[in-house]
Amino acid sequence: MEFLSAILGMVPCLYDYTSKHTVYIRDLKKNLQALSKEMKALNNLYEDVKARVEREEQRQMMRTNQVGGWIREVEDMVKEVEGILQRGDQEIQKRCLQGCCPRNCRSSYKIGKEVSEKLVAVSDIIGKGHFDVVAEMLPRPLVDELPMEETVGSELTYDKISMCLKDPQVGIIGLYGMGGVGKTTLLKKINNDFLTTSIDFDVVIWVVVSKPSDVGKIQQVIWNKLQIPLDIWENRRSKEEKAVEILRVLKTKKFLVLMDDIWERLDLLEIGIPLPDAQNKSKIVFTTRSQDVCYRMKAQKKIEVTCLLPKAAWTLFQKEVEEETLKSHPHIPRLAMTVTRECNGLPLALVTLGRAMAGENDPSNWDKVIQDLTKFPAEISGMEDELFHRLKVSYDRLSDDVIKSCFTFCSLFSKDWETSNDRLVELWIGEGFLGEVHDIHEARNQGHKIIKRLKHACLLESCGSKEIRVRMHDVIHDMTLWLYGECGKKKNKILVYNDVSRLEEAQEIQELEETEKMSVWDRNVQMFPETMLCPNLKTLIVMTCNKLIKFPSGFFQFMPLIRVLNLSDNDNLVELPSEIGKVVNLRYLNLSHTKIRELPSELKNLKNLMILLMNGMISLQVIPQGVISSLTSLKLFDLYGGVKVSGVAETLLEELESLKNISEISITISNALSFYKLKNSHKLQRCISHLQIYRWLDVISLELSSSMLKRMEHMQRLCIYRCHNLKDVKIEMQGQGTQNDLTLPNKLSLREKYFLTLSEINVGDCHYLLDLTWLLHAPCLELLHVRDCKSMEEVICDEDEDEVYEMKGKRDIFSRIKHLMLENLPRLKSIYRHPLLFPSLETVKVCKCNSLRSLPFDSNTSINNLRKIKGETSWWNQLEWSDETVKHSFAPYFKIYEAEAN
Repeated sequence: MEFLSAILGMVPCLYDYTSKHTVYIRDLKKNLQALSKEMKALNNLYEDVKARVEREEQRQMMRTNQVGGWIREVEDMVKEVEGILQRGDQEIQKRCLQGCCPRNCRSSYKIGKEVSEKLVAVSDIIGKGHFDVVAEMLPRPLVDELPMEETVGSELTYDKISMCLKDPQVGIIGLYGMGGVGKTTLLKKINNDFLTTSIDFDVVIWVVVSKPSDVGKIQQVIWNKLQIPLDIWENRRSKEEKAVEILRVLKTKKFLVLMDDIWERLDLLEIGIPLPDAQNKSKIVFTTRSQDVCYRMKAQKKIEVTCLLPKAAWTLFQKEVEEETLKSHPHIPRLAMTVTRECNGLPLALVTLGRAMAGENDPSNWDKVIQDLTKFPAEISGMEDELFHRLKVSYDRLSDDVIKSCFTFCSLFSKDWETSNDRLVELWIGEGFLGEVHDIHEARNQGHKIIKRLKHACLLESCGSKEIRVRMHDVIHDMTLWLYGECGKKKNKILVYNDVSRLEEAQEIQELEETEKMSVWDRNVQMFPETMLCPNLKTLIVMTCNKLIKFPSGFFQFMPLIRVLNLSDNDNLVELPSEIGKVVNLRYLNLSHTKIRELPSELKNLKNLMILLMNGMISLQVIPQGVISSLTSLKLFDLYGGVKVSGVAETLLEELESLKNISEISITISNALSFYKLKNSHKLQRCISHLQIYRWLDVISLELSSSMLKRMEHMQRLCIYRCHNLKDVKIEMQGQGTQNDLTLPNKLSLREKYFLTLSEINVGDCHYLLDLTWLLHAPCLELLHVRDCKSMEEVICDEDEDEVYEMKGKRDIFSRIKHLMLENLPRLKSIYRHPLLFPSLETVKVCKCNSLRSLPFDSNTSINNLRKIKGETSWWNQLEWSDETVKHSFAPYFKIYEAEAN
């Protein structure tokens, strides 16, 4: 009966089996096997694609949406197919007649259809799983965080930069400063601060340029940040084509480009960077060690990054050396402050030394480091590799050996010593660094250009508001000594002593035999060694040895090669040994500001002497006749502010006139004979550089001929001092009378300019002098200092003021003046009766000029360069102004005169 029921049950199935749908039931087993096989293929493909994706993601790339969707589709399909395969296997096992007939045709049909459909779906997924690209570059953040340590003491400079970033008129900002001063750290701070503050740019790009600059590498960094598609970028083969692509993208964005460590001008358009302007509001900030680069990059704002102030320097050093070390012994904080002072605020030095001393708990080791800092700082751990080699890059970038020699010479000065630009150039000339000197004036110009380049390279620093002196940072000084000693290999090649006892020790151990340059700065020394064996010494500087009275007679005996000898600023030095005449290779001799009373006659043997400086030798009484005229190579002679004995100056002038090679003279004149000698010598007139007329007591009217003044083409400084009876200075117009004769020809002659090179005038203690109207003829005057002239009522006085005012173009007077100083002029009422432009004016100092009620200022007077107006409060408060607006414009520049402030 059961068998019959089975047969009867198969009848409808057999009918369905012959229909088109029976294929799902018939082929179920075969399809299950095919689906299982396809799933294995899909799974293999899935694993391959996933592995490719993971590799790309490790390279900071992001899977494409297409690949991500496919992977999710595969994972969903795997779950679904696993269930279907399981149910299909169960259905096969339930069949009878050896698996040929299903027990439930409807169930078997349903599962068979699902298997067939999934087989098609899996095959379709496999077909879609072959990808050329599985991942793309991640979208870069607007700002990439840069690793950096906490900044110390840079708040003021940072605030200046922040203001510039907000200023629509400033597009390019240059940060310059010496190596190790913290420029890169400051630039990183600007970058990272955009991570936490609201960003006003579409993209911030950080580029390290370094040297030599590589346009291709810079373009690659910018491409990476802008995420220009790879296929487009690779199709741009040349730098020019890539620049076009970068330009196309950046022109659509408001960008900030931060460029670190630039050493030379970069052509921004060559890279593809559009020039920032008020329309695109983009910005470029770069760092450099050279101020020149700021100019070449056309930076609208140039900001110097300077060394830290003492408080901030101490904070940074404490941070590096750590509190545990500082508290380990009661003496260490005091010693640590000494080390900090030696770093002179240079962050890189503070960090290097702080890390070197971290964990050093023994005060005696701190003492040793302090001694090494004054003698051989390169021997301190980290100083050579981490500090000097990094600073040396600035030296390596100097353009030629001449500039490098001039730079390393500066280390011969004591730390913190400020030297005159002119005196430094004269030393370079004496050394022979500037080549064979035929024209001293050309050599000076060359030297001043070198100083400018060294300052712009941040290897020398300007001193004071007038920028006529320079100094070298302490750490740069140490690095330069190390450099001259062949990077520490021959540290005795150049020696700088602050203690003569060290000189005696060096002599005992024969340290001086390899010495080429030496300087001594001992304020307490009274006597030098009897002799010094220095067979290779070429340069000797002995300065500020204020207790030194004389040198031993044989002191210079064993210095056969010496070329440069500087004995200036030894206040009590009264004698120069006669053996100086044996130093026959000497090219430069400086005796300025000593109390030497008599020059040795043996000086005449110095046939190679080119430069003889005796500025301010107020005690000098005897210059043996024939000594100066025997110096046949002499080119530069300076006796400015010296020689009080009557008759010396005129004899000197005659001897100087006889010298064939003389080209620059600075001298003091005190009587009519000397003045007329100068007035009658065209050669001397052409050589005069600095002229002082001092204590010429019987001169009433100083008459200078126009032809004489025109020939004085190199005169830079004029001082008229203590000429108590002098009433006026007259310019004799040849064939036209004097300046004070204002007939028409002379009025027209006021347009003439005679003191074409005169930049500095000092007038003092001339009690009857009424005015300085002759200054109209000094168009290039930069400094005017007038003091103790009791009768002076006006600086510039015109009898026919309106006509002269018109002739001078109303504004041309004092157009170059930078520094104006008026002191103790009780009757002075006017500088000039009309307002002037003063386009170059930087400082004004007025003291004890109570009758001066107005300044020649109005709304057109420039304040672009003005830094300060110093004077007494009472004088300032009584000044009369053309209107309140002018007063308010100049009020912020007023500073109280120091004497009153104290």
